[in-house]
Amino acid sequence: MDDVATLSPTHRSTVRRGAKRARTDRADLHAVLDAGLVGHLAVVLDGAPVVLPTGYGRHGETLYLHGSTGAATLRAAAAGGPVCFTVTHLDGVVYARSAFHHSVNYRCAVVHGTARTVEDPQEKLLGLEVLTEQLAPGSWTATRRPDRRELAATVVLALDLAEASVKIRTGPPGDDERDLPAAGSPDPVWAGVLPLRTVVGTPEPDPLLPAGTPLPARVAGRRLR
Repeated sequence: MDDVATLSPTHRSTVRRGAKRARTDRADLHAVLDAGLVGHLAVVLDGAPVVLPTGYGRHGETLYLHGSTGAATLRAAAAGGPVCFTVTHLDGVVYARSAFHHSVNYRCAVVHGTARTVEDPQEKLLGLEVLTEQLAPGSWTATRRPDRRELAATVVLALDLAEASVKIRTGPPGDDERDLPAAGSPDPVWAGVLPLRTVVGTPEPDPLLPAGTPLPARVAGRRLR
């Protein structure tokens, strides 16, 4: 198998609990990351773990994060300590015949590594473009670019995707045989999946927009993956 196309588990990224749900194709990692809007960055700050939600964007095998230069969590991440970044999609609630086997259908990516501060001006702009396009596709070319003051106030971090894992659960509940009804018998407990979806609502224009300002295609045609 091509090492570039597969996930190579390390001690930290090896899936142990629910290993049958682990995926080894790097394309699955990309798909989970590309479908998200918000991830969670975990760092150690003053000796204690801190996990905060943040926007992100992927370019090839690099994940870009950003925030204020004054953010303590980003300073901790940039200091060279280990970080962990996760993205999770909840696809359904799994109703089982026993409380023990209730579950959720989900897609989850976990990335381990050491973040680096992006110093190169061109890469920094690339990182900000990737972040913008992840959240609002088409907006980088349609809006004003960051100026010097804004760039100086923003830190961009790069996190390599070399050390990562993916878990995906799909399908019905995994009930024990003792909880299943006999053939032809009525089932006293409903079991199955309640699908969950994130949907795009109706755009709400800024009150400061002049009357009659058309809705751009990048907003009107927005879809979630």
